[in-house]
Amino acid sequence: MITEPIDLSGFTGWVPFAELPNTDVPTSPGVYVVVRPADDPPTFLDTSPAGHFKGKDPTVPVDELHALWVPGTRIVYIGKANAGRTGRRGLRKRLDEFRRSGAGQPVGHSGGRRIWQLSDHAQLRVGWQVTDDTAAAATETALIAQFHAHHGRRPFANMRN
Repeated sequence: MITEPIDLSGFTGWVPFAELPNTDVPTSPGVYVVVRPADDPPTFLDTSPAGHFKGKDPTVPVDELHALWVPGTRIVYIGKANAGRTGRRGLRKRLDEFRRSGAGQPVGHSGGRRIWQLSDHAQLRVGWQVTDDTAAAATETALIAQFHAHHGRRPFANMRN
């Protein structure tokens, strides 16, 4: 049975990564959550299709992926998007980088890279919630802490708190 420790009712979007270019993603700062719509155990690709940023292969050994999998949840990653120095980064830019990285482009988005080795990564959905810039990091940290308190570890693809 799936019981999510995080209230996702304030999140919008819930589109596959491939649809992001045609979706009205806010340019504001915020947090985002990636969910897997299936409840069955995942299968993993031996090699990541994600881009090799600065020549680094994003592939994670399959046995490590199995060990990191968190059963009983659909949430696989929680991330944030800040405004950046110029105020022009935000959710749209960050999620586009994430999408492009997963599509094989050498883009600097190593956070969440494990999701691209899920054999059903094309079915993953991403939802977002706008925050102000100072709240983005705190909100991300709080959501990961709620998840950790419930499941005893971070979401599958979160590498740090």
